[in-house]
Amino acid sequence: MDNQRLILFIVFSFSLLLLWEAWQDKSAPQPTVPSAMSAPATGVPAPSEALKATAPPVTPSTGFGKGPRAVVETDVLHATIDANGGDLRELKLLQYRETEDKNQVFTLFEDSQTQPYLAQSGLVGKGLPTHRSLFQLNPGTYRLASGAAQLEVPLVWDDPATGVRVEKTYIFKRGSYQITVKTRVINGGTQPIDLTPYYQFTRHGEAPRGESFFLYTYTGAAVYTDAKKFQKVAFKDIQEGKPDFEKTANNGWVGMVQHHFVSAWLPEGSVKREYYTRALGDGLYTAGVIVAEGALAPGQQKTFTVPLYAGPQTQVVLEKTAPGLELTRDYGWLTPLAYPIFWSLEKIERLVGNWGWAIIILTFLLKLALYPLSAAGYKSMAKMKKLTPRLQKLKETYGDDRAKLHQSMAEMYKTEKINPLGGCLPILIQIPVFIALYWVLLAAVEMRGAPWLGWITDLTAPDPWYILPIIMGITSILQVKLNPQPMDPMQAKIMMIMPVAFTVMFIFFPAGLVLYWVVNNILSIAQQWAINRQVVGGDKPAAGKA
Repeated sequence: MDNQRLILFIVFSFSLLLLWEAWQDKSAPQPTVPSAMSAPATGVPAPSEALKATAPPVTPSTGFGKGPRAVVETDVLHATIDANGGDLRELKLLQYRETEDKNQVFTLFEDSQTQPYLAQSGLVGKGLPTHRSLFQLNPGTYRLASGAAQLEVPLVWDDPATGVRVEKTYIFKRGSYQITVKTRVINGGTQPIDLTPYYQFTRHGEAPRGESFFLYTYTGAAVYTDAKKFQKVAFKDIQEGKPDFEKTANNGWVGMVQHHFVSAWLPEGSVKREYYTRALGDGLYTAGVIVAEGALAPGQQKTFTVPLYAGPQTQVVLEKTAPGLELTRDYGWLTPLAYPIFWSLEKIERLVGNWGWAIIILTFLLKLALYPLSAAGYKSMAKMKKLTPRLQKLKETYGDDRAKLHQSMAEMYKTEKINPLGGCLPILIQIPVFIALYWVLLAAVEMRGAPWLGWITDLTAPDPWYILPIIMGITSILQVKLNPQPMDPMQAKIMMIMPVAFTVMFIFFPAGLVLYWVVNNILSIAQQWAINRQVVGGDKPAAGKA
């Protein structure tokens, strides 16, 4: 196979794979979603006998009750807590902006009738408060005071008939996206209470606003346990009633994942827990965890806490927050290669203070590291280019006798000590790097909104003026010109069309990825041009002596 055709086949196949994944996620037929009226009375599968409890109730998809509200303001968060259920109804991340409208603060949790996303909690069992119960709450604005390390928002639920009192407290910390939910249960009655709290997310099944068709990222539930590690639970599988994940463990967490952000309930300690998912109808889904806290005797009280992380998928923060939480930052199947690439980018960015220049410097370093291999490939391509006139003459000599043509070409390659596939090496080497860097740039929330220079104000978004894709197309055409030309006129035309096709495709790719490809093209052109001159110039003295 002609080496250029092999190279283009590999690159084009990868590009088609990306488009196919995006089409599957955006356009594939969805299963029929039952209406809210047909949803079962219980919102989750019943816990196992080990937990000795019944399931927490479902939130109807017809809407969520509204009660008095507390608005919380910290240095990084703007949150809204509703007394109805004690839900966390809204969460804005002040240091991030929406994809479509950069003037708007990014909203993770949203109390919307059409696309809600809430964090909820309650207690399983008759006569205990759930996420449908009304708590007592002092409404108003709670601001983190200057110099204060944390802020608390208390809610209270009382049942005079049973003597049970439940105090739920949200604890917000300065500079942190981790919110602690502390629950204190006081049994003032005459009967023991089986303490089985549950923590869940209720979310719509749509991708985040502004998500590009061409940039596929996972949106859905996730469960992590020590035994099964990170397990994605797609909304489609939940709807079809066949979610595949470990449902009981004494460790792990449950979360909702979307591009650049994640929310996760993080029960601590080796406590028996059960994970569950549920399709609520009208495109809403629930994923949660039920925790066994044991029995509470009359006259006794118990306090338990569960952290809630709701924020960006920042690598270093996720690694420190909970085991396996960093896996929500999806690098695809080339994770072993993507991790060192991001590590290198991060170290370089700390030195230069700009992610764009970090990408350029990393490209130089990668090119330098791969120079011996790529140089050998370019020398092979240069020799192939010199042989083009002779190969064309062979084709004219043998005409349609392809057997003799291929035999003569093979003898010529052997005589000239040329590997016809040697020119594939430079591209084959950088294909894994390209794919890994694609996922790094797609997943790295650190680059969200990060500018390079001039018109590039967000390296994770496409180039708004298409300048980088056009430069990439021009440099790709120059590379084709430097390569040996196919003898088949049709193949030659295809070789010139492919850079144009890739240019159109790269219009929708992150600017940071296109920047890498442009710089890599420029370095490749310089290297190939120098080697071409070296190969041609090295033969002239020998020809003169002859």
